[in-house]
Amino acid sequence: MTSDLLQEFDLHDYLHGQSVVIERALERYLKIDNSELHTIYRAMRYGVFSGGKRIRPILTLAAGELFGAQQTNLLPFACAIEMIHAYSLIHDDLPALDDDDLRRGKPTAHKIFGDGMALLAGDALLTEAFHLLSSPESRRSVPADLVLQMIHELSRAAGATGLVGGQGLDLEAEDKEVDLATVELIHVRKTGALILASVRIGAQVAGAKAADLKRITRYGERLGLAFQIADDILDARGEPAADERAESGNNEVKKATYPALVGAQQAEDKLKELLEFCLDEVRPFGAPAIALMAIADHIVARTIHGGLNTLRKEMGN
Repeated sequence: MTSDLLQEFDLHDYLHGQSVVIERALERYLKIDNSELHTIYRAMRYGVFSGGKRIRPILTLAAGELFGAQQTNLLPFACAIEMIHAYSLIHDDLPALDDDDLRRGKPTAHKIFGDGMALLAGDALLTEAFHLLSSPESRRSVPADLVLQMIHELSRAAGATGLVGGQGLDLEAEDKEVDLATVELIHVRKTGALILASVRIGAQVAGAKAADLKRITRYGERLGLAFQIADDILDARGEPAADERAESGNNEVKKATYPALVGAQQAEDKLKELLEFCLDEVRPFGAPAIALMAIADHIVARTIHGGLNTLRKEMGN
């Protein structure tokens, strides 16, 4: 049943269509309307419009639409998440952290605008995300108490117990021997926290019931870990999948990664296991959850030799 649904669903068209919607919204939210601030806005936009796949905001739309939310109501939340993601990448590339010259094949923000302006662009994007969440547009169709709850959820995912905390642990683990539990903790916070927030926020804006939110939460937890393990495998190979570039830069040799610790084959086996967990959680929703199933399938399959069809045969779904 799952395999048939995935075979029939055109993920490429879905991702493209949702990405176009998100790009248009981001253009509106980040338009340059102040000549005195032209440079900072250019740096912010450079970090946001850098060729990313928009997986996080697309997950927000997919989770929200699964439970009946209107796309227009979801967009401010989805775009705020993408702004936070973009800020984290700008800062991650800085000399004080990963010191990367390229991201997705393009010069990193600090190589174009300088370290100081890149740092400020990241700061501005993080702040602008919460400015957007608390805006009249967000509160026009979503109750104010729910907006406040989503601000709380996203700030936790982005802060010391989430993304920033994971980056700190990652920095501390450089050039050190760490165990698998530590690597998973880094991944769950640095990458997984924002992915988890993406699906949870979409579901909550849609008014998902408690039991359904628990399923979406478990899906998001597994997907976040799978996403980073897949990215680590692509980095280790030095060859991103044919249809997608890994998000991270090239300076990964000092990092604590899953394949470095357990080997490529065991890392791939872990990915397949995580995919099974993801599919199990959203399968009860049936066809309306096909986008969430297909995204999880794609994230895992991009690292598996032979691609989607081979993976599906191995899983027998």
